[in-house]
Amino acid sequence: MTGVSGSDLQRLIRDIPDVPSPGVMFRDITPLLADPKGYEDAVQAIVGLSHGKRVDKVIGIEARGFIMAAPVAYHLNAGFIPVRKAGKLPWAVVREEYSLEYGTDQLEIHRDALSPGDSVVIVDDVLATGGTAKAAIKLVEGLGATVSGLLFLIELPALGGRAALAGHSVSSVIVY
Repeated sequence: MTGVSGSDLQRLIRDIPDVPSPGVMFRDITPLLADPKGYEDAVQAIVGLSHGKRVDKVIGIEARGFIMAAPVAYHLNAGFIPVRKAGKLPWAVVREEYSLEYGTDQLEIHRDALSPGDSVVIVDDVLATGGTAKAAIKLVEGLGATVSGLLFLIELPALGGRAALAGHSVSSVIVY
């Protein structure tokens, strides 16, 4: 990504107060996704965050994480692995429960999605409390793979997500 900063991309992100619950500021990336240059720049920025990391597989976390992770996997010549909410994957899964700033949920990955020794980057749109990413880390490590990095389009440092992921490499394009 040449000449584009996080602030250039930030202008394409819409803030929506009180979604999904009162007091939460939702960062809507749909305007960025609708802008071909903005989307391309965002993907390239995330790809750039992976520099120096061995990447066999890219994990995308449902749902907006899929939108960012799949093209990142393509650019890195790596496999793409979806991590989904409970009940959405069609085959045998491993499940992990996690906390959000507004409740709890569960993530699943296919039991055969990763092999021991795979080097994985986890990609998502937003790092908030870190609960979702932490659950994804547990799924990856539970299958014997290694998390070489966590890459986010947006980071909300006031919510403490980076601290929740201590011991792992965390990189973000935009920090609010």
